[in-house]
Amino acid sequence: CWQWLHQAVPSPPQTNICRKAISRSGLHYLGPPQPSLPPASNGPNKDLRTCVDWTENAGNGDHLWTETSCSGELCYLGEDACLLKTAQKSAPRRKCAACKIVVHTGCIEQLEKINFRCKPTFKEGGSRCLRDQNVLRHHWVHRRRQEGKCKQCGKSFQQKFFHSKEIIAISCSWCKQAFHNKVTCFMLHQIEEPCSLGAHAGVIVPPSWIIKVRKPQSSLKNSARRKKRTSFKRRASKKGLEVIDSKWRPFILKPLPSPLMKPVLVFVNPKSGGNQGAKLLHMFMWILNPRQVFDLSQGGLREALELYRKVPNLRILACGGDGTVGWILSALDELQMNPQPPVAVLPLGTGNDLARTLNWGGGYTDEPVSKVLCHVEDGSVVQLDRWNLLVEKTAVQPEEGTQKYLPLNVFNNYFSLGFDAHVTLEFHESR
Repeated sequence: CWQWLHQAVPSPPQTNICRKAISRSGLHYLGPPQPSLPPASNGPNKDLRTCVDWTENAGNGDHLWTETSCSGELCYLGEDACLLKTAQKSAPRRKCAACKIVVHTGCIEQLEKINFRCKPTFKEGGSRCLRDQNVLRHHWVHRRRQEGKCKQCGKSFQQKFFHSKEIIAISCSWCKQAFHNKVTCFMLHQIEEPCSLGAHAGVIVPPSWIIKVRKPQSSLKNSARRKKRTSFKRRASKKGLEVIDSKWRPFILKPLPSPLMKPVLVFVNPKSGGNQGAKLLHMFMWILNPRQVFDLSQGGLREALELYRKVPNLRILACGGDGTVGWILSALDELQMNPQPPVAVLPLGTGNDLARTLNWGGGYTDEPVSKVLCHVEDGSVVQLDRWNLLVEKTAVQPEEGTQKYLPLNVFNNYFSLGFDAHVTLEFHESR
């Protein structure tokens, strides 16, 4: 029991109709050829995004680039558009954590020119087509390597041991459905089909829930209107504007309640467990919406909880040690969220006594993230004691050099009786 705390080219009449959809979905090789290519560069691109942007400058479909040394994948642009095709192995490359494409660092600018975007993570507020944005469509990506079987024909994908220039599959970054790159398997009409988000639809936060809002601005008309009012009203309205600006956030959440939905908010401490935390961070961004996965080393724990506090059936996954779990629980106490979301533990690092007590194991052993999410979704909820310590100063003069303040004022209490308690005590005292 797991507990909580290549596709055929269409005929000319069809080409103009489908070109826009193909460009949006990533099937860019059907688009017009590039007339000229800019000079190649091995240097790093400016403003290369490596983490999720929560500012007002965030762009929908921004890739999340990570350094990679994988030598088995060619540049996603292919021979026709790649700027560094003569130096495929030696040129530095980047891999997107959200859609898993690999490109040369010097080709990222070219990728932007052909407008191949990553999977969308939010929708724009104030748009006239908000209803269309509520429908999530597949994010199709070409693959030169693909595991599993074709969704259409049921046959396995051909695996090649050497560098393969041939695109063998087309897969969706959201639901992970994959098809052979053949007309008999992947049809053109599938480009605009809605996506179901796949096996983990119940825990994924849909992009339609996360809305980017515009910052309120005081226009000249508003200032002219304020001049006509009395001095008392001017002061009141000025104060009101200040309050709005101080509480304004670039993103808001508008969830659609459903008993089938149990969205999971993932907090990862990359400093725990060697490099396991950083690896898990990228895995969760691949399966989930990157905007529901947070790197605790970048801060923003409280802001993330405040953003998601009104999401019904919310669950939290803490990836780290006992200290990471205690940190998250303390933040939940400060916010006084009602109801309190249950917290699951993915143990990283050493110790992990709390994770053992809740049957999450003593450490992460490269278990598939997909399996972990299933346990998080189906796990039963139990209560956990948390105690607040109130320390009063005594009249006795403390000795010189003693610590004046205790480092912590909260502790988690979990206990057992009998033989297992005896073994645990012996282990604790021998450390």
